[in-house]
Amino acid sequence: MNTPKTAPTYGARRWLLRETFGNLFLIALLFGIVGRWNWLMGWALSGIYIVWSLACGLFILPRNPQMLAERARPHPDRRQWDMRLLGAMGGLMLVEYVLASLDARFGWTPPLPLGVQLAGLAAAILGYDGLLVWAMVTNAFFVATMRIQQERGQTVISSGPYRLVRHPGYLGTILLHLGVPFMLNSLWALIPGVLSAAVLIIRTALEDRALHAELPGYVDYAARTRYRLFPGGW
Repeated sequence: MNTPKTAPTYGARRWLLRETFGNLFLIALLFGIVGRWNWLMGWALSGIYIVWSLACGLFILPRNPQMLAERARPHPDRRQWDMRLLGAMGGLMLVEYVLASLDARFGWTPPLPLGVQLAGLAAAILGYDGLLVWAMVTNAFFVATMRIQQERGQTVISSGPYRLVRHPGYLGTILLHLGVPFMLNSLWALIPGVLSAAVLIIRTALEDRALHAELPGYVDYAARTRYRLFPGGW
């Protein structure tokens, strides 16, 4: 029988196992489509996801296994609109990586300048292994689906990256999906990448509205931290 302490740890380990298989699937997808192993930027993208998984295991698993456990099995109290947006995100991400791999194989996009590819790589690393990890470590309530975690006494988080924007994790993910097409030298992959960013902007707006209405203290926090995603913009 699971105790309150062992149940989240078990769920978090299940999440870590799932992420491991997910990273292996990504490697198989990318290099299976390209048909060769010497694709440097393909390895760089795989490394970004592996580093993110390792960072979660090192910094979150010992301190907050419940957060990772809920990522393995979403809570029943989740919003249907959020599940639909998550499904759209998953589909667009798959299309983005498949298109980029096909582009690398057949050369649809002419070679981009090395500086452009490196800028895309930097944006993806900064967003996913930097900003997203920072947001997750800072915010103990950073679960996969939108809900007010009343059973955990959810409060407003205003430290770390949350001093800059109200949804730094989404900003980090947007940087990843806009950076990947350039690092992988695929302008075709930019189409689902931009659509992914649009879905995340919609998700930000809906989640922010729900937090204003349902999370105590969020209205005051939003008055202090004015921008949802883009400092100085929106």
